[in-house]
Amino acid sequence: MIHGPVTGGDHGWAFGRPILDLAEHGYVEEEFFLSGDATTYRPVVGTELGRDGLWRVEPKGTLPFTTRLLVYRPADPERFNGTAVVCWNNVTAGYELFHGETPEIIEGGYAFVGATVQRVGVHGFPAAPQGLAAWDPGRYGSLDIPTDDCSYDIFSQVGRAVGANRDRSGIDPLGGLDVQRVIALGASQSAGRLSTYVNAIHPLGRVFDGFILQIYFGAGTPLEGGDRTVAPAAVPGPARLPRGANLLRELDVPVMVVNSELEAIACHSVRQPDTDRVVTWESAGTTHVAVQSQLLRNRKYRRDFGVAPPPEPERMNRIAITPLYDAALHHMNRWAGGGAPAPSQPLVEFAGAEPTVVRDEHGIARGGIRLPQVEAPVATNSSVPLSTDFVGALRGSNDPFTREKLDALYGDETGYLARFEAAAQRAVEAGVLLPRDVAPAVAEAAEEYRRACATDRVPT
Repeated sequence: MIHGPVTGGDHGWAFGRPILDLAEHGYVEEEFFLSGDATTYRPVVGTELGRDGLWRVEPKGTLPFTTRLLVYRPADPERFNGTAVVCWNNVTAGYELFHGETPEIIEGGYAFVGATVQRVGVHGFPAAPQGLAAWDPGRYGSLDIPTDDCSYDIFSQVGRAVGANRDRSGIDPLGGLDVQRVIALGASQSAGRLSTYVNAIHPLGRVFDGFILQIYFGAGTPLEGGDRTVAPAAVPGPARLPRGANLLRELDVPVMVVNSELEAIACHSVRQPDTDRVVTWESAGTTHVAVQSQLLRNRKYRRDFGVAPPPEPERMNRIAITPLYDAALHHMNRWAGGGAPAPSQPLVEFAGAEPTVVRDEHGIARGGIRLPQVEAPVATNSSVPLSTDFVGALRGSNDPFTREKLDALYGDETGYLARFEAAAQRAVEAGVLLPRDVAPAVAEAAEEYRRACATDRVPT
């Protein structure tokens, strides 16, 4: 059952909502509650969830739940492109992280649905709850997800609630929009859960017309007893990755995996050749969380929690992977609608008995997708961490070139920007950068060049 639109509460706004004014971009933002009984699943007796991805599961039971979905949609139905993107909100931080206001979504006319499907999203971590119910009891106190075993079916129910065949006789979260396709999206820990969904739940009945797994570490999550969410503060030492599994080959819808250099390392043992249904992108020089994403998270954290988060490290990776996500969504929208598959791209190069990333004379990974910041570098950006704690391992590093090296490579800023823009145009031709993202990238590149020139350190 759908309830809403939801308003009021102690704060007066939906948790995690955009920083930008959606109305200025011709969008409506509304929040809804979804209640029902969620099916839980288990492997069929005598089978296991093996590395081949050919999983057989069956219903185990049902549990009641009430959750929320946050919807952004074009105010003018004529602007709607027919695609609803349903995001499995990430709860690694102990509260929900999601980002549905990218240029491709807003300028492309998509509807975006941020789906709360895990227990931590509602109830937070026991030691210091920051979930929805603790953040705003007046607005979210009635929400409940009893266990993450429910998460897979809750996600299906959200997909059906906004899909082409949804019940429009009551409250319609999409405001009457004519939905043609529903694309599922999950990042980081949510990508792991989405991979389990692809292999185990999707074969039981199609809800989604395509899947995008962003920054995916190459392993799924349990169907049963899967309430343990990786909490950054609770993981000492380096992040430990679980055993991987392939994505199901016999799919009737397309799947894209869009990884940074860091997840390419984690996924090396379960790499799959591209097919007409599964395509993997790996981006050299990038990492799980770049400074641009961290700054946006910090702004939302400051607004929603009323306190300043810890400052981002000055030398964390500075190549944003978000334009690559937008390019992937652009291709997936066409692909899920019956068009050409997303273009295959080179993978990051590895060597050695225990494979390690092959690096060039600048310390930048060879192979992979070559964003212009990699092709025309002013720094060594990589997944190599500044520290081995959980958060540090995700942030990679940035080591600016000396002025002497910059002068030898480019002559001056004009020469550098000419090289950068040419590299950006090659990325557009390769299909990994959208034309609208070139100008912002060039403007940021000028700032990064000046930052490197201003770095006061001894040449190496």
